Amino acid sequence: MKKCIKFSKLFTVMVIFSSALIVSGIAGFFTKGINFGIDFQAGFIAKVRFAPSAFILTYNGEKNVQVAQNGQGIDLTVISVDTENKVYSFKYTDYPEIGQFIDAVQQQIDGIKVQTLAPVSTPLRDVFITAETSRVTMEPFRVHYVPSQIQPIDADEVRHALASIPSASVQQVGEAQDRVFQIRLPDNGTYTNANAELRAVITTALVTAYEADNFVVLSTDFVGSRFSSSLAQQAILLVLGALFLIFFYALIRFRWTFALGAVLALIHDVLIMLAFIVWSRMEFTSTTIAAILTIVGYSINDTVVVFDRIRENIRLNPKLPLVEVLDLAQTEVLTRTIITTVTTMLAAISLYAFTSGNMKDFALALIVGMTSGVYSTIYIAGACITFFSGKRTAAGDLLQTKKEVISGVTV
Repeated sequence: MKKCIKFSKLFTVMVIFSSALIVSGIAGFFTKGINFGIDFQAGFIAKVRFAPSAFILTYNGEKNVQVAQNGQGIDLTVISVDTENKVYSFKYTDYPEIGQFIDAVQQQIDGIKVQTLAPVSTPLRDVFITAETSRVTMEPFRVHYVPSQIQPIDADEVRHALASIPSASVQQVGEAQDRVFQIRLPDNGTYTNANAELRAVITTALVTAYEADNFVVLSTDFVGSRFSSSLAQQAILLVLGALFLIFFYALIRFRWTFALGAVLALIHDVLIMLAFIVWSRMEFTSTTIAAILTIVGYSINDTVVVFDRIRENIRLNPKLPLVEVLDLAQTEVLTRTIITTVTTMLAAISLYAFTSGNMKDFALALIVGMTSGVYSTIYIAGACITFFSGKRTAAGDLLQTKKEVISGVTV
């Protein structure tokens, strides 16, 4: 018989260790709660970049002027009731510096005035506009940029600036030098028009702390309470449905002890990930649900491979105690498990290292989940099978299963 690693000796220790982690996660859930994202918590979220104004546009005329920015340049559309709309396109390749852009705009569009604040040599490609409005009126329309010498700021500084809003949560997006932050305000149900009122609360606080010239709202989003609660219920049902289907599949392909072990291992992985999310304060969004379902699929694949080897070894070694058959099967597939997990984890590590925001959280959740998946397949599923099978031999366990099938105990 091949030399095998005695994984079973640690079954009790690992079950206690996992139980402690899960209990700590449950305790954290009731004491700290989950950091729900905007998907699951009614409220308003704004993506804000702290950057000074490069120049300010104003328009004094009877027409409407709209501004739009894309990957090729900046477009100004002059809208008139009695004549055809006219679009003025200023490509980055034709107007590489803001000085050239400003001169061209003032020459081509009557009524436009520009106040220059940044050096005229600033690359036009480096400027960006707000997502809140695209119309140029007598009110200042600010176009922003991030000077190369400007100092980075962190989330703590922004939180301090928004101290007048205790319920506001601030999360940094990207690198510190990008000066981009996500600011979220929950909807507690006291607002008549929550979208507009929460937007005004954030804007007022930012203007007070930084003045209007020094920040730009890149994007906004609002989720109502009815939608957020419905989405939370659907997420729970989705995870429970996946676990039920996996149990049914394992029940048909293997035996009830194996199916129960597989589902308990998956529940273990989900609870470990939730404990990690609670204590790390990772934002729980729809992307997190995608990560959990991905891990459920990855973990059951690893578990099925091990179970197939266990079933094969039961036939090859019927006189061995079942616990030794489990150890032998785990040892035989250990190299395959390590190689598969490491290669998959390398992709997740790359995502974590080179992305930001929700994608970075997704990658981190995958790394934790894959580690837990390998661990649970060996120790949680194995411990479950051993516990319900007792000290029977492999042949004895197989015979007991057949008797249960005949008597109708299992399918």
